[in-house]
Amino acid sequence: MDRNKVIIKTSILGIVVNVILVIFKAIVGLIANSIAIILDAVNNLTDALSSVITIVGTKLSNKAPDKKHPYGYGRIEYFTSVIISAIVLFAGITAAKESIEKIINPAEAEYSITGLIIIAVAVVVKFVFGRYVKNTGKKVNSQSLVASGQDAFMDSILSFTTLVAAIINYIWHLSLEGYLGAIISIVIIKSAVEMLKETVDSMLGERADKELTTKLKEKLMEFKDVQGAYDLNIHNYGPSKIVASVHIQVRNDMTAEEIHILTRKIEYDIYMQFGIVLTIGIYAANDKGEYGEIKKELQNIIKEYKTILQVHGFYVDKENNDVYFDLILDFEEKNKEKIMSEIIEKLKSKYSKYNFNVILDSDISD
Repeated sequence: MDRNKVIIKTSILGIVVNVILVIFKAIVGLIANSIAIILDAVNNLTDALSSVITIVGTKLSNKAPDKKHPYGYGRIEYFTSVIISAIVLFAGITAAKESIEKIINPAEAEYSITGLIIIAVAVVVKFVFGRYVKNTGKKVNSQSLVASGQDAFMDSILSFTTLVAAIINYIWHLSLEGYLGAIISIVIIKSAVEMLKETVDSMLGERADKELTTKLKEKLMEFKDVQGAYDLNIHNYGPSKIVASVHIQVRNDMTAEEIHILTRKIEYDIYMQFGIVLTIGIYAANDKGEYGEIKKELQNIIKEYKTILQVHGFYVDKENNDVYFDLILDFEEKNKEKIMSEIIEKLKSKYSKYNFNVILDSDISD
């Protein structure tokens, strides 16, 4: 499945559907003198614009990497999602404004059975199409399509309220367009803000998906020479461009050639299975004898600190009497440096001939 072709094809279908809806709704709205239906038609026009933006964003994001942008242009899709979210937000604010005006100054509308049927068909079409676009977006991991699908779904709800108001007006000559419009505009604004927040989180760099990191670490541990996997760091340069780095722990007596063969095999298998470009760092394990006692003492000490999540990368340089290890503390811990100093002091009091070199690591993935 070609991801970009699916996105473009779905977006073109969105343009066609929305343009047809714009024409029919505009005609019905003008004949019935209904500002609600005319506003609904304008809303469909913004949806068509969203689809155009999605196509442009997909085309630009598919540009090949170059010297200035070696990771490609995949993150452009996030900007298109922001633009679409802004369009949805604008539509919600506009709907709220028009609804308040209709509450203050209700307009007299004249609906026909034909007009009501057209609106009803538009509701069904928009609802089905919105679900289709959103599901397609999730399938190909396109936030732009997901945003467009959510927008279409919100539009179907807006159109439904317009239909309900039109039926009530047709039967009882009672105008409720303004009140229903005000309620649904709040729903649309809330949806836009949520979409915007989700996209901004992706742009800022949110915590890697736990399911993905778990699968990656399980895959790494399948290699018999890997004793542990730590510091898994995932960078997203667009929905289909992911690079990552990780430290693996191996035996202290492995040769450079053995490590080279192992890391190349891991990198190839990870890329083929997950499509992730992985860079691997090495931790050598030498925790036997006296070194094992130091490590055991360290493990006992850290039990005193509830905010210490993990210790890894333990290694003793026997020639220089240097001990190295990494500490991972909870993000909520405010006294990380103090805790590190206390641990060093406690180790130093028992193993005075050693120098303890500690790196405060970040809790970047599960």
